[in-house]
Amino acid sequence: MFHLEWYRIFYHTAKTGNLTRAAEALFITQPTVSYAIKQMETALGLRLFQRMSKGVELTAEGRELFAFVEQAFQLLEAGERKVQELKALEAGELRIGASDSLIKHLLLPQLEQFRESYPGVRIRLSHGKTSEIVQHVKEGLIDCGLVHLPLPAEEPVLKVVSQLGVQDCFVVGEAHRSFALQPRTAEELAALPLLSLSAKSRTRQFMERWFAVEGIAMAPDVEVGSIDLLIEFAKRGFGIALINRAFVQAELRLGTLVEVPTVHQVPERKIGLVIRHTSRLSLAALQFFHSLPMQQTDKKGDSD
Repeated sequence: MFHLEWYRIFYHTAKTGNLTRAAEALFITQPTVSYAIKQMETALGLRLFQRMSKGVELTAEGRELFAFVEQAFQLLEAGERKVQELKALEAGELRIGASDSLIKHLLLPQLEQFRESYPGVRIRLSHGKTSEIVQHVKEGLIDCGLVHLPLPAEEPVLKVVSQLGVQDCFVVGEAHRSFALQPRTAEELAALPLLSLSAKSRTRQFMERWFAVEGIAMAPDVEVGSIDLLIEFAKRGFGIALINRAFVQAELRLGTLVEVPTVHQVPERKIGLVIRHTSRLSLAALQFFHSLPMQQTDKKGDSD
C-alpha cells in the first residue's frame, strides 16, 4: 500500500536531485528518504532513480511518475492557497435569500458594506416569498434566508440564528390625511378601501389575522405583488395599507404618507435569519451574519 508520505519524499527527491537536500527540506533523516524510495521501487517493481556522482536522477519510468505526482502536489498547494483566501475572505461565496422588500430595506445596505469590505467574495442573492426562501434553504440552494417568523411547525430541519422585531403601521396618502388625525378602530379602517399584498404573503396573512381578532373579515379592494406598488397606491390616495414602518420612513418624513393611529395597537412581528439545522455557515456567510443589525439567537451561527 502506498503512503502519501512516500510520494512527498519522491517529489522532493526528484525536485532537488539529492537525497540529503530532500531530507533537509522535509526535516527528516537521509536514511528515511532512502528507505522510502526503496519501498516505492519495491512496490512498483522498477527503479525510479539512478545514482549519479553528485546525487540522483530520475529514470525514464521515474519521470513518467513524477509528471503525475507533480500535478497532484501542485493541486494540493493550490487547494491550500484557496483555503487561505477563503479564511481571509479574499474569496468565497455568500448565498442568501429574502423578499424584495427585505432585500431593499434591510439587506441591501449591509450587502453594499460587505462588498466594499470583501470584494473577492461573490454575492449570490435570491428573492421570493417566505415560503419560497424557506424551501431554498431546505434544499441547500442558499446558505441562509431572511424570512418572516414564526416558521411553520412542520419545518424542524430549519433553525433561527438571529431575529429582529419589526413594527407595521397603517398608512394613507395626502388625500386621506384628515383620517389620520385620531386613533381609528378596525371597523373604521375597513371602511376605507383596503390595499394589500397578495394572499400568500406573510404581511397579508398577518393583516387578515389582525382584522379577524377585531371581528372583521378583511376584503381588500386593491391587491398588488410588491411593497413598492403598495406604497405607490397608498401615496396616490387609493386607500389604506399596512406596511412595515421601517419601509416608509422617507415617505412619512416627506409627508407623502401619513401614519394612521389605531385604537388597538398592531402587534410587533419578527423576521429571522434561518439556516438548515445540520448546516454550518461558510466563513463569508458567518461574517455577513454578524454584521446584520439583529439579535443573535445562535452566537456561532452554526450547528454544534
